[in-house]
Amino acid sequence: MSTAFILEQNHTQAIKQTCASKMTLQWTAVALFLYAEIGVILILSLPFISAQRWQKIFKLSIWNRVAPFWNKGFLTMIIILIVLFLDAVREVRKYSRADPQKDDKLHPNMFDHLHMKLFRAQRNLYISGFSLFLWLVMRRVITLINQLAASKGTGAALQTQAESANQAANKYMEDNEHLKQALELQKVERKNAEGEVVAQKEGLQKEVQRLKQELESGEHALKKSRTEVEAMRRQAQGLTQEYDRLLKEHQQLQNLLQGSGDKKDQ
Repeated sequence: MSTAFILEQNHTQAIKQTCASKMTLQWTAVALFLYAEIGVILILSLPFISAQRWQKIFKLSIWNRVAPFWNKGFLTMIIILIVLFLDAVREVRKYSRADPQKDDKLHPNMFDHLHMKLFRAQRNLYISGFSLFLWLVMRRVITLINQLAASKGTGAALQTQAESANQAANKYMEDNEHLKQALELQKVERKNAEGEVVAQKEGLQKEVQRLKQELESGEHALKKSRTEVEAMRRQAQGLTQEYDRLLKEHQQLQNLLQGSGDKKDQ
């Protein structure tokens, strides 16, 4: 009986060691995954690498090839980590409820063994929980980096557009000022031209008045000259008539003288 009990106990320990080795490899992989997540998040959090540079890295051809499988892999890893987390919770609850005091005489190392199992279960709980949490955080960080890079690109484009609009507005304001100055200058020139026109009009009016006065004086002089000419014509007619009369008298006197001379000769 003792030999069979020893063989059965050895067989049970071998099974436990096999299961423990499998669990150790499993949780070692989860721990390595957790360390990788921490490293990736630390690299993503480096301040001297800008969001635009990360966006350029995410747009490489290798990521374009991986992109169709990214969502499936992400959901698969979440499911695996949730299963491991629930298993770790179950193990913690299992070993937390165990009461080794009844079997201390039969198995003296049972208390230490249960505490070791509880410690491993708690360790696995923390590893799986933090792995799940950091996996979600890493996805969110990558999404926020892409959004930040896109917003910065949009902000830079909007800033460029705003600067262009500001330059265009300044140019339009300068053109408006030039137009206002041109309009003011045109108004001044128009006023000056109107003043010149008024001055020319006044000068022309004065010239017309002067010409009217000269015309009136000319008409007066013409009337006077006509009157004088008429008087001279009348005087000339009188002189002509007087001359004709004198000629007639002279002719008569000559005739008389000739007649008296002829009588004397006879």
